[in-house]
Amino acid sequence: MKKIGSLILVILLGLNLCGCVPLIIGVAVGGVTMYAVSKDTIQGDTDKSYEALWDAAVRVCRIRGSIKNQDERMGTIDMTADSTRVWVRLSRITRATTRLRVSARKYRMPNI
Repeated sequence: MKKIGSLILVILLGLNLCGCVPLIIGVAVGGVTMYAVSKDTIQGDTDKSYEALWDAAVRVCRIRGSIKNQDERMGTIDMTADSTRVWVRLSRITRATTRLRVSARKYRMPNI
């Protein structure tokens, strides 16, 4: 468990230099293969459970910035990291598949 935590910390610190908040969340919450949906949104599907993905997303969001609003039942987290607004959305696709969608905007402009 310590090795996984160390790996996540190294990834977070490395990507922090790039300013890639959505990518950090996607990688840290379970190795989701992420792809761009639009200029300000990336998403990916994973076979991790909804609950495990939710816990990991909240943990990473608390590390990266301040959570403004979170609703586990709706699967939404609104947060601010530096001066970037980030929206994390989780949705169950099937019993075994969960979709993670992360959007980020800085000064009303896409920031991915």
